[in-house]
Amino acid sequence: MDREKEKNEVLIITGLSGAGKTQAANCLEDLGYFCVDNLPPALIPKFTELSKQSEGVKKVAFVVDVRGGQFFNDLFRTLTELEQDGTSHSILFLEASDEILIRRFKESRRKHPLSVGERITDAIKLEREMLGELRSQADLIIDTSNLNVHQLKEELVRIYSQEQEGFMTITVVSFGFKFGLPLDADLVFDVRFMANPKYVDELSHLTGEDSGVVDYVMEPRLTRSFLRRLINFMRFLLPNYTQEGKSHLVVGIGCTGGQHRSVVVANYLSGEVRKMGYRTLTKHRDLDKYKGNSK
Repeated sequence: MDREKEKNEVLIITGLSGAGKTQAANCLEDLGYFCVDNLPPALIPKFTELSKQSEGVKKVAFVVDVRGGQFFNDLFRTLTELEQDGTSHSILFLEASDEILIRRFKESRRKHPLSVGERITDAIKLEREMLGELRSQADLIIDTSNLNVHQLKEELVRIYSQEQEGFMTITVVSFGFKFGLPLDADLVFDVRFMANPKYVDELSHLTGEDSGVVDYVMEPRLTRSFLRRLINFMRFLLPNYTQEGKSHLVVGIGCTGGQHRSVVVANYLSGEVRKMGYRTLTKHRDLDKYKGNSK
């Protein structure tokens, strides 16, 4: 019986309304999870026990959010029960910026579950407050502000498909500080000290994916010295994260605008981490803002 409990996995999908929980559940269902939407948290242990008695159900995902009303408050008690029962569980938390959430609700013409005559901005603020403690306990936080449905699915597939014990996925995100920090970053490295191609006429309109920019950023001794130290740091850090059971790590690489330096360094770091044997995903959060000017 204990062996069966160890094999059973419970994933809680939660987060802000409009952040993509339904799309996440659909993707995880394709990956072999038995997904249940909006089940009262108090019933999760009973459903989990039933799933243990079924040979075909080893991975169960529950979408739990503020739609549950007063039942939602039972979630923390339920998670404690799962721990006491020896059932492993993890929390996937999806979020997005207020601007993006508002746009999604307007496009879908759906009503926010906490909106009762109030402005949608007030409902979003209230929901963030209600979910604050749960977010702090999440095993994985994904900011979907800059992800479409296909990109979200790609990231979930990389993280949850064919997961192996002690195997970690590294997502390296380039970004521009002037557009804000990536909310889901575990580690952030600031590369604004590097020479900036923006001030070189023949490079300013290009991006960090163009060879001229790559050569310019990578050539200085300062860059090479920093990258050598960064890679050594990651070689030390990643095995220790793995040993602690972390399955996903988000590393942010930031420059001023997310166009040149951060893109070059993120691509380089991803390649080196991949050589270490880790699954990697590279995202350039703000690059689309410049691609139209790269001709």
